Amino acid sequence: MGDDSMTLEEQKQILIDNYINLMRIKAHEQGSNKELEYQIKITKVKLSTFGIDISELEY
Repeated sequence: MGDDSMTLEEQKQILIDNYINLMRIKAHEQGSNKELEYQIKITKVKLSTFGIDISELEY
């Protein structure tokens, strides 16, 4: 049985990809979407815990 845990770098990359996908959805969103805003907020918090600066990624 192998070790199925992700490395720290893999976790960071998945979070960055998730954030980018959420921002793409937001860019095409018509009106307000509270769930989308909440998911973006949570993803930002997770990214900040890894010390990742997302200012370059924001639309």
